[in-house]
Amino acid sequence: MSKATLTISSKNYSSWSLRGWLICKLAGLDFEEERVPVDDPGARAELLLLSPSFLVPRLVHEGVTVWDTLAIASYLNEVFPAAGLLPADRAARAHCLSVSGEMHSGFANMRSALPMNIKAHYPAFKVWAGAQADIERIVAIWRGCFAAHGGPYLMGAAPTLADLMYAPVCSRFTTYDVKLDAACNAYRERMMAYGPMQEWISGARAEPEELEELDAEF
Repeated sequence: MSKATLTISSKNYSSWSLRGWLICKLAGLDFEEERVPVDDPGARAELLLLSPSFLVPRLVHEGVTVWDTLAIASYLNEVFPAAGLLPADRAARAHCLSVSGEMHSGFANMRSALPMNIKAHYPAFKVWAGAQADIERIVAIWRGCFAAHGGPYLMGAAPTLADLMYAPVCSRFTTYDVKLDAACNAYRERMMAYGPMQEWISGARAEPEELEELDAEF
């Protein structure tokens, strides 16, 4: 049986590729990366938030093709149930799925105003009101998770799908110097230091490609 393949695009710019890749890592899946170049029309549209992409992330495993991050997570949770992608407790699992789903479908203003760009850093970045409302909701979600499950991760002692879904947000908050309270900032730092996240960041920094639209001076 051939090794699983995960199709991704830019490690510097693609938040959805990051989520799919982290999900595969947490599941313990042995996989190869297949890269869609940033000048591919579908990948470019996804990176510039013009349309969703069915190209990335896309997992091929044992003859099964799965795309979309939540679908990949659901599939791998069935294949590797002991990996901890979802909490074992029913109530915690429902909470995990709810906050993951909210990240999956929401926060359009924040995504648009703070596009993922791992190699960039914009100190004292001015966040406009629409994006600020999204940031405040994300912070409320994180605080609610810490209160319910005790931290240091969103669902408790170990990373789960919820943390992987919000990992690109931690990257965005770092890039755009978003001010956070002590607990949320500690969580952001913890996720940025998370081993698989550091591996991804190293790959992002090594990429030569640049998208002019996402590298403008703010």
